[in-house]
Amino acid sequence: MKRKVYYLSTCDTCKRILKEVKVDDSFVKQDIKTDPVTDEQVERMYAHTKSYEALINKRARKLKAALETNPVKTDADYKKLLLLDYTFLKRPVFEIDGNLFVGNSPKTVAAIKTALSKE
Repeated sequence: MKRKVYYLSTCDTCKRILKEVKVDDSFVKQDIKTDPVTDEQVERMYAHTKSYEALINKRARKLKAALETNPVKTDADYKKLLLLDYTFLKRPVFEIDGNLFVGNSPKTVAAIKTALSKE
C-alpha cells in the first residue's frame, strides 16, 4: 500500500483537506515548496492524467507572467511550467494505491475519502 501527498504547508486549503481526509503517518508527505516535484514525479502524475495541463493550478498568481515569458504551444510546455515553480502544481495531489487525485474540488476530496475507506 503506497500513499503519498504533494502539498504546500503554507496553503490553508491543503491543510484543511489533509485534516479532513485524516492524513496520518502512513502517508509520505512532500511539501512542494521545500522539496519541489522532480521530472520523474511529474511524469508519474502525467501517466495518470494524460495531460500536463490537468496538473496546472490555473489560479496561481505567477502564472500569467510565466505564460508571457513561456508561452504554451503544446501540452509539453505545461510540464516546463510545473518544473519551473511549485505554485503551478494544482494541489494537493494524492497518490493512493496506484490512483492519483489532483486538486481540491469537493468531488476530488470525496473520491480521496472513498479510496481511503476501501482499505
